[in-house]
Amino acid sequence: MAVPAWIWLAAFFVAPVLVVFWYSFGYKPGMFATHANDHLSLDRYFEVLTPTFFDTFRNTLWIGIGGTALCFLIGAPIAYWMALKAPARMKGLLLALVLVPFWTNFLVRTIGWMVILSPEGWISHAMQAIGLPALDILYTRPAVLFGVVYNYLPLMILPLFVAFDRVSLPVREASKDLGANRWRTFTRITFPLARPGIIVGALLVYIPLMGDYITATVLGGAKGNMVGQMVASQFQTAQNWALGSAMAIMLIIIIMLSIAVMAAVIWLVAMPLRLQNRIRVEQVAS
Repeated sequence: MAVPAWIWLAAFFVAPVLVVFWYSFGYKPGMFATHANDHLSLDRYFEVLTPTFFDTFRNTLWIGIGGTALCFLIGAPIAYWMALKAPARMKGLLLALVLVPFWTNFLVRTIGWMVILSPEGWISHAMQAIGLPALDILYTRPAVLFGVVYNYLPLMILPLFVAFDRVSLPVREASKDLGANRWRTFTRITFPLARPGIIVGALLVYIPLMGDYITATVLGGAKGNMVGQMVASQFQTAQNWALGSAMAIMLIIIIMLSIAVMAAVIWLVAMPLRLQNRIRVEQVAS
């Protein structure tokens, strides 16, 4: 049953990544050529390792972590209410409303935010009407953050909704019958059981967000530059596919390393809680 999915994944993900990896060892042979691989070397990777790339990656990492965190802080209460508090007959409509942004082109949605955040937008006019200064955050990092949170928020809400919806009512009622209040029930029962959905949501937001270049191009300008823009410019403008491939591979490696580091930090932070729970289980068993 999984064979079609594996074929699709191999043909449209693994194979293109391997092609990009192969191109990264090549070079740009001339002004009107894109790449050549008759002489393989690591020179393109040395070209990538520049202060400009690391400054841009630092900005990308800041936006990626901040955007993922904001998506979780905004999406978790919405998903919790949709799954556990909203009437059952309304859940289908609420899910449809979450998916509404996906019915519009990604670029169109981002341009819409450019209009909203511009000094001539309706928010700026409303602020001036009540005596506040005009809104002036377009082509800055906060503008990019606004855009990515709006564009990727549904990818956080949907897996969180599924995770919270799977926490059955009898389990939560049993916790309350044993003396736990609402907060303790949420922190000790609901949240731990929903942890897989939280992890999936974070990955679904963080990974594509780190490679996003449309939002940064439309809303960020020079101050909101991201690595995805650098990769796209090498392929589309400079026509240097070898250097662009090396940048893409470095971005993939750095994303994987950052995910591993964050997972290790979360594991270390949660270690005291795991030890405490183990001690309690042993005390109850004895």
